[in-house]
Amino acid sequence: MAGLYGVLDASGSALDTFKLWMGALGDNVANVNTIKRTSESAFQARLIEVRERAGGGVEVAGVDLSNPEGTIVYDPTSPLADAKGEVRAPAVEMSDQMTSMIAAQRGYQLNLAVIDRAREAYQAALQIGK
Repeated sequence: MAGLYGVLDASGSALDTFKLWMGALGDNVANVNTIKRTSESAFQARLIEVRERAGGGVEVAGVDLSNPEGTIVYDPTSPLADAKGEVRAPAVEMSDQMTSMIAAQRGYQLNLAVIDRAREAYQAALQIGK
């Protein structure tokens, strides 16, 4: 039975990690159009780093932030524009964020399925003793 407990632990840690990843991606997507003055730092997307845990499973190793320089965009109609009509936008690609969101959602769903299968195996093992 230790093998099944290990499965639950590994999948549980993956669920926690995918949940944090999806939260970071959601924040990144929500701020993809956040513009600032050119004298300020751009919104920095959160990038989740994951590592294998000793004994199985995964954990968040850290959170990196994207480039604070962002990109300079010409938008003279913005109230935040400088004298040249430029603003600072985050260096966040919506397509990259959405692709990562799909991968994170699928990983989360797959690990939920693994936990469900382990639960079914536990229930079947309990029925054997009856």
